[in-house]
Parts: sequence; structure tokens; C-alpha cells
Amino acid sequence: MAQGNDNATIFKSIDWMTVCLYVILITWGWFSVCGASYDFSHPDVFGFGSNSGKQMIWAFTSFALAGVLLTIEKKFYDMGAYVIYGAMILLLIVTLVIAPDTKGSRSWIPLGPVKLQPAEFAKFAVALCLGKYMDRFNFNMHETKEFFKLVAIICVPIIIIICQKETGTALVYFTFFMVLYREGMTGSLLFTAFAVVVYFVVGIRFCEDTVSVNLPVIVGEFVVQLLCMIFTTFMTWIYTGNKTALKVMIGAGWGTVFLVILFSVYVIPFNVCLVMLVVNLLFVVYLIGLAVYERLFRYVLIAVFALMSTSFFYICHTMFDHLADHQRIRIEVLLGMKEDLRGAGYNVNQAKIAIGSGGLYGKGFLNGTQTKLKYVPEQDTDFIFCTVGEEEGFVGSAGVLVVYLLFIWRLIAVAERQTDTFGRVYGYSVLCIFLFHLFINVGMVLGLTPVIGIPLPFFSYGGSSLWGFTLLLFIFLRMDAERNMKRTTF
Repeated sequence: MAQGNDNATIFKSIDWMTVCLYVILITWGWFSVCGASYDFSHPDVFGFGSNSGKQMIWAFTSFALAGVLLTIEKKFYDMGAYVIYGAMILLLIVTLVIAPDTKGSRSWIPLGPVKLQPAEFAKFAVALCLGKYMDRFNFNMHETKEFFKLVAIICVPIIIIICQKETGTALVYFTFFMVLYREGMTGSLLFTAFAVVVYFVVGIRFCEDTVSVNLPVIVGEFVVQLLCMIFTTFMTWIYTGNKTALKVMIGAGWGTVFLVILFSVYVIPFNVCLVMLVVNLLFVVYLIGLAVYERLFRYVLIAVFALMSTSFFYICHTMFDHLADHQRIRIEVLLGMKEDLRGAGYNVNQAKIAIGSGGLYGKGFLNGTQTKLKYVPEQDTDFIFCTVGEEEGFVGSAGVLVVYLLFIWRLIAVAERQTDTFGRVYGYSVLCIFLFHLFINVGMVLGLTPVIGIPLPFFSYGGSSLWGFTLLLFIFLRMDAERNMKRTTF
């Protein structure tokens, strides 16, 4: 096919359904920013002095950026993935050095009248680098050396961004581990992450509650130690198939704890958690013994899991006590331990009021009272969804989520049809990033997830996030379009 017809073929091969959803979300997002930031004393929504006017400029420049990205061939990203990754890491380091302090973080570079956040652009660089590295002919994720190289690719920007004091943005990068799971990473690592979250929530939430007078144990400590016993026992059975070990751990370990609980309840009350701690440590010794006897390394890994699980409650409790006051209060409010409606819980409480006041159909465009009176902080950025709930009600909020659902579904379909590892890994990276942003942001506004300050894709005000999401999406759409071109070229 002639070179001059390449662009025409690209535009015929592009997934236009995804593009339409992209335009719908940006347009809907602009109206939401307008509703959140509109000032009746200065009603100019298109002027550069208003957030809605700035967002319109960011939107049009994003459309232009999308058009440019569709003209860049896939082989450019394939050949330059490592260079792009290295350049973004260098830019993150430079940002840490030169960026001024902005609300406690050093992550924004001022460029005249605007500011850019390189951490938003580094996402696509990490996705490209992962895709390039995993697309090698002899790549095997199950080799320890290969796996730790992937971990390093993900963790280097995370460490730098945490040093910039942008913890919320850094958490987004952990979604790349979901991509590794899609490509064959063992599920035990995801289970370990799940266990850590459960230990933390249960251990901290119930760290001051006791079971009863006859069973004087801290609920959080008791449940964490019990879960550790259960998880260790069944991991041993599932990953080694040793039924004898299963019987020993249930009979000797669980049986001992059960008898001790009965003794505490009906004879002499005492702290059963001390016995549970000893049992878990004996599990560790038993597993190491099995590893030596059977020469199976999996026992060692399970023993490490058991040891870390056993000590996690005490380590976590100590670290929690040494957190800054505002950090500790935020966690306590999220877990329902305290109600701080004038402090850490203020944003979420006001967001709930705004969403609830919208009712079924909402108050109408520019008619929201909570948003117009500026009760909700960051209502055009991190808490933009409460503006949707107040002005458009349940119907509008559900409509937004349906459009996002279609967008996520489309990304899954496009990622799954890629013919090479590079395109598939990059596509699933894009999918996981969008899904994480959507889940955390909406959950944050509803009080279901921590307030970590990440934008709602295409809705929240800000040029860096809008450009970053556009980069992620349209590089992927160009890759997919080239897949279609191969079918129609001959």
C-alpha cells in the first residue's frame, strides 16, 4: 500500500466506539467543571480566567494531541520504549529538585501560566517499558531475575513520586501488578496483598475492643492471629498438596487454640492471643522442617508468609501510633473509628450531602447549593463526582457510571484482541490505570475508599491529568489500528 494512504487507513481502522466514549466523557466532564466552578459574579465560562475556560482549552489541546498520536507508528514506541522510560524517570528526579512546594508536595513544574505534573505522564512510559520488556522472545516471568526486573521497572517511579509527597499518585502505579497477573504472575502475591489489607483494616479497626470478660483478648489481634493460622494451613495444602501437614496443623494447632479458648471461657480467663502467637511460630518451624526434609522451597515461602503475618499486627500497630495526627485521624475516620465532620471527615461528609441533596433527577445545571456555596473543597478536581450527583441526581450519576462501564468494557475487548505481547501488556496497563482511578475516586467521594487525591478520568479539572489520560489511550488506539491495518493492507 502506498505511504500516502497510511493515515487514511489508520483513521479507517481506529476503534471509533472508544473515541466516541472519550469525547462524551470529556464533554460531560467540561459541563461538570463548569457547574462546580461557576461564579455568578463573574459568569464568563469561556474566559481563561475561569477553570471552565481553562478546561476547555485543555480539552481542545487534548483532541489535537490525540490526532498527533494517531499519526505516530507503533514501531516508534517499540524502539523507543526504554528511552522514553529513562527520560521520564530523569524528569521525575528533576521535578523533585526544582518543583516548588505546592500544598505539601513537590510534583508540579510551573510553565508560565500553567503547571504540569510529570507523574501523570510517567504512567504511559512505565506501560511501554513493561510491554517492551515482556515482549522479548525468551522472556519467562517465573524466573526470579526476570520478575524482579519487572518489579524494579514499576517501583523506581513509585519511590520517586513518594519522595515528591504524592502518595495518591504513587498508589496508581501498583495497578501494573494486575497486568503482571494477567500475563502469568502467580496469584499468591495478589493473595498476600489482599491478606495485608485485611490484617491492617481488622487489626487497626478493632485494636481497642475486647471480646468479653471471660475471653480478655483484643478483637483485632485475635482475628489477625486466627486468620494467619487459617491462611497458613490452607496455603500449605493448596501449594504443596501435603494432606498429612494439613491434618497436623488443624489437629495440633487449631485443636490447641480451641481447647485454650474453652479453658479461658469456663475456667480461668487469660490472653489467648499469646497461645495463638506461639502456635503460629510453631507453624513456621514446622514448615521449615518440612522444607528441609522434602527439599521443597514452597514450604519456605509459606513459612515467610506465616512469620510476616504473625508479626504484621504488632508492626502495623506500632507504625500507626507513630503516624502524624492528621494521617492517623484520616484512617480512623475512614474505618469508622471516629467522626471528625469538621476535620478529616469534612470533605467526604460534604460530598455525601451534595450527592444526597440531588435526589433522583438533580437540582439542574448550575443550581447546586452545596457546590455553589463552596461547601465541598476540591469540588472541580478530586470531588468532581459530587457535582454530578447534586446537579444531575441519581439518574445523571448512574449515566456517568454506565458510560465509564462501556469505556472499560471496550478497553478490555481491544486489549484482548492484540496479537503481540507488547500491545496486550500496554493495553491492560491502560485498562488497569483507568479502572483504579474510577474505583478510587468515586469510592472516595462516597466514603468507601481513602481520600488519596487522584482525579476522575476526563472529568476532573486539570491539564496534566487530561493530557496524561489522552496519551495513555491514543497510543493504545494507534497500536490497535495497526493491527487492523495488517488485515487490510494486502
